[in-house]
Amino acid sequence: MPKVTLTQLFVEQSADCPPDKARIDFYDKKVVGLSLKVLASGHKAFYIRFRDERGKLIERKMGSAASMKLAEARKAASEVLAQVAVGDDPFEKRRTLKQVPTLAEFVETAYMPHIKGYKRSWSTDETLLRNHILPKLGKLYLDEIKRQHLIEVFSEHRLTHKPASTNRVIILTRYIFNCALKWEVEGMSRNPTAGINLYPENNKRERYLNDDEALRLFEALEASPNPLLPFIIAMLLLTGARKREVLDAKWQDIDLEKRLWRIEFNKTGQTRHAPVSDGLLSLLAKLPRLAGNDYLFPNPKTGKPFVSIFHSWDTARRNAGLKDVRIHDLRHSFASYLINQGHSLYEVQNLLGHTQVKTTQRYAHLSNKSLLNAADSAAASVPWDREAREGNKVQTTEKEVTAEEVPAKARTKALPEPPSSTTRRVLRPAASSTTKKEAPGKTVSPPRSGEPPDREPST
Repeated sequence: MPKVTLTQLFVEQSADCPPDKARIDFYDKKVVGLSLKVLASGHKAFYIRFRDERGKLIERKMGSAASMKLAEARKAASEVLAQVAVGDDPFEKRRTLKQVPTLAEFVETAYMPHIKGYKRSWSTDETLLRNHILPKLGKLYLDEIKRQHLIEVFSEHRLTHKPASTNRVIILTRYIFNCALKWEVEGMSRNPTAGINLYPENNKRERYLNDDEALRLFEALEASPNPLLPFIIAMLLLTGARKREVLDAKWQDIDLEKRLWRIEFNKTGQTRHAPVSDGLLSLLAKLPRLAGNDYLFPNPKTGKPFVSIFHSWDTARRNAGLKDVRIHDLRHSFASYLINQGHSLYEVQNLLGHTQVKTTQRYAHLSNKSLLNAADSAAASVPWDREAREGNKVQTTEKEVTAEEVPAKARTKALPEPPSSTTRRVLRPAASSTTKKEAPGKTVSPPRSGEPPDREPST
């Protein structure tokens, strides 16, 4: 390891590798750690040596002597040593940058293998990436992608798609970068989708069946050439299940003793259990069963679940005058029945199989009749109308007329005749062990309406 005071002339003309060696290092006396490596092939390059934070001796190449002058090499070496002195390693940053993958590489090698292991709808992600994201951003390194890049992609997508469709692209992109951060991918320190809001969605339909529409629908279903269609639609309305959950249902998944329906293959990817109601029990009892087939609704031609029932469904809904009703609206209707009957969102969430109550809230419809009744009850408490107030005063005054003001003869005529002793014995309730006994010496007078007296409040 010869030490010399390097000069540009020495680098260009005098620095040669001995014939019996593969390489030789010439260390500069002027800048500690700077060296010139000369190979047997004649290639020359500048290197720098230093110790890292752990005291380990590190040697890194700075550049070829053919493209870097000695003065430039000394200046660069001095800068490196200055950064090392304060704990930085510029070569480590360079190495890190080389390990940062492009978006396309990350999706192919990390993201897609990850979601294929747990997400049933991974093909949807693959389609969105292939058609809308990777053509624009696939060649960029993860740390190169800025918020502005993403805004341009999303804005362009929005020009030809509805807000809900663009939101799916935004959510997918956000999740991909969150995965990169979680897995500590080189170069990732932030999520570029932060601060990008979702588009307001105005295409969420709130369509559900009223009683008259349901009656018309089932009359049309009974005329369908598909004999299983009325049962399929009925089960959708009775359970609020998704279409694919009903079409793929099996007899082995229904426990009549416990009255539970096990739904294994569903949107969430987690097995859930739905209660078997009295209505569903009645449907199952009348449902024709194909011998040797475990599916509730097997296609008569294939013996397997229907791939699609759209044609027969579309014919039936049009015949019923309900061409705007979709099959998924039956799920809306089931949720609406529950809400209008006073059941809580928690109950609806579990019956529908939602993992988040936020999803359930869009199904929490109230019928217009329920809303009207609620509004009327509130309006009755607002005394804004003078005529109505004065009318109420007149009615109140008339009701305050006492019995003493009515002639005795008229009172006697108005009162009904007391029941006979025989009638009283028939009407007297039989004593039972569950009847609450009154305290000794205490009597309870029946109300004037003739209804049984209320129980005493518990203390």
